[in-house]
Amino acid sequence: MPLAITITAGKVSLPATLNDSDSSLAIQRALPIEARANRWGEEIYFEIPVVLDESADARAEMQVGELAYWAPGSAFCIFFGPTPVSQGSAPRAASPVNPLGQVDGDATAFKAVRSGEKVRIEAA
Repeated sequence: MPLAITITAGKVSLPATLNDSDSSLAIQRALPIEARANRWGEEIYFEIPVVLDESADARAEMQVGELAYWAPGSAFCIFFGPTPVSQGSAPRAASPVNPLGQVDGDATAFKAVRSGEKVRIEAA
């Protein structure tokens, strides 16, 4: 069952929805999560206390507003525009990521978040 969450990063706070994948369920069990943001182009990522393998539906091509889990870094990712490896305006992960859900609103608001700012994910 999808779960409504709130992602607060710096001064930006947006609702989002986690899907019902195994990866999302593992992350739901770890909520609330607090970390420090890292920027990579128009992506925020941060290490979380959840260790998962790459899922069968993992992919690198993402959409603006998509949420994902990057197994090599145990990281939660928020995509809101092109990254250094994008081939155009669509976000692209460094390597395949597990899709987790979607920001419900204008994910480009996360452009205001800088590396080092606090990020919190909690059930809505």
